[in-house]
Amino acid sequence: MIDGFSIFLLIVVLLVILTLFLGVKTVPQGFNWTVERFGRYTRMLHPGLNLIVPYIDQVGRKMNIMEQVIDIPQQEVITKDNATVSVDGVAFFQVFDAAKASYEVSSLENAIITITMTNIRSVMGSMDLDQVLSHRDEINERLLRVVDAAVSPWGVKVNRIEIKDIVPPANLVQSMGRQMQAEREKRAEILQAEGQRQSAILRAEGAKQSQILEAEGRREAAFRDAEGRERLAQAEARATEMVSQAVASGDVAALNYFIAEKYLKAFTELARSPNQKILMLPIESMGVLGSLAGIAEIAKETFSESRPPSSPRPSSRPTGPAGSAGGAGPAGSPSPFSPPPRPTGQG
Repeated sequence: MIDGFSIFLLIVVLLVILTLFLGVKTVPQGFNWTVERFGRYTRMLHPGLNLIVPYIDQVGRKMNIMEQVIDIPQQEVITKDNATVSVDGVAFFQVFDAAKASYEVSSLENAIITITMTNIRSVMGSMDLDQVLSHRDEINERLLRVVDAAVSPWGVKVNRIEIKDIVPPANLVQSMGRQMQAEREKRAEILQAEGQRQSAILRAEGAKQSQILEAEGRREAAFRDAEGRERLAQAEARATEMVSQAVASGDVAALNYFIAEKYLKAFTELARSPNQKILMLPIESMGVLGSLAGIAEIAKETFSESRPPSSPRPSSRPTGPAGSAGGAGPAGSPSPFSPPPRPTGQG
């Protein structure tokens, strides 16, 4: 049988256990608990062992202070150029003030999702479709700046907002594909035209250089030709001067040689002329032979001068009338190319 004292003692033990259970709280890492006294916030319990006043204080909200991620549902957004696209994303946030996050806003995650979706429509609605598709980093930055400023009074810090997918309509995707193909064809034609232009420029430059080099060659050839003619004229002048000196000194044989050379050269040029098929020579053969005889006489005198002197021999050259070895001219006079007669030794 249990008496009354035992029952009282059992009740006291149960009350002590209940008091300890209500007064000792263990907060896990990454969480902050709020303490409410008669429904009013008083203080915050941090990770570890904490004591509260039992039966008076109680735990209010258990806030997760670790970084959290929430999905932004897909929604349709109309861009500035009236293109409709479907957009979804994710947001990363962290509670830095558990009291404000608990009592300043109701349903914190729902509030963050709602304000993020609203700002997505605002930011992307002010941009063209091309900007929306190509400037995703700029969209993320603008969203983060706006949303973080909006949720700051709630004791929440938004670390990142990322747009996951931007899906335009199927007909718009086809139009964009055709536009991209046309743009690539345009670039290909531009590159081809640029290549043809460069090729034409290079060919013109090559032709210009070729003409310049050809002109330089003609100028050099003309210069060389003029120099050759100048040297030939100098040689002719020198020869004429030597003949004049020989004539002045009484040596008529040099004059005969000079005239005979010009005579034969003139006949050579007449024979080489392509327009002359038949040559009418109003000259006697004996005149040409007399010229050759005069040249032979000059050579004989030259060789005789180079030999050592020997005993004189009587001349056997005939001194008859025209028709001798010297030849005669057309009028029976001595040939102008025949050498002068040597003295016969008579007084």
